[in-house]
Amino acid sequence: MDKDRILIVEDEPDTLFILSKLLQKNNYDVSAAKNGKVALEMLETFKPLVVLADWTMPELDGLELCRRMKSSDDYKLIYYIILTARSSVNDRIKGLDVGADDFLIKPTDNQELLARIRSGVRINKLQNELKNIEHSKALIEMACTLGHKMNNPLSSLIFSFSHIEEEVRKSKRQDLDEDLLVVNESIARIRSLIEDLLKLKDPRLTDYSNDSKMLKLD
Repeated sequence: MDKDRILIVEDEPDTLFILSKLLQKNNYDVSAAKNGKVALEMLETFKPLVVLADWTMPELDGLELCRRMKSSDDYKLIYYIILTARSSVNDRIKGLDVGADDFLIKPTDNQELLARIRSGVRINKLQNELKNIEHSKALIEMACTLGHKMNNPLSSLIFSFSHIEEEVRKSKRQDLDEDLLVVNESIARIRSLIEDLLKLKDPRLTDYSNDSKMLKLD
């Protein structure tokens, strides 16, 4: 079973070492960055459920890192905990305004830290489950809409084709038999596709090309 991933962003080596060892001991997959700039680079390959970041750091502090992450569709669901010695109401408001999910005041209690991490992991997973449910719901709604929209012109096509087929039979144009067969088979495939779209319950995507996917119907 994969371990839950945590990213620690801390410029003080001793604090970073202690936090890393504590979380690793509690079965987390931990990575560390010495400031917000390095953290943003790491996020391209390391996808954590929780970020634990110090407020005051060189180059890019924890507040600005939080603002950038919460402004990104790729990172905004990552649970963000600010670690700081600041405890005033105004400081908390600043953190909340940029999107921080939680605060821990230094020096931290290990059990409280672990409890906040567990809470962040649960919330992140629930948010992603909801996102997947909403995505599936949107795909089902799209499939039903397409199915109904395609069904009406297909009915007209079938009616017109039946009339054309009857006229061809009357004229005894045997040279058109193969063309009629191709059209008939195409209509059957379209009808089958519409049926698959309308009964879609568990939408799944499959690779279509290097940078795109398609809805799997079979």
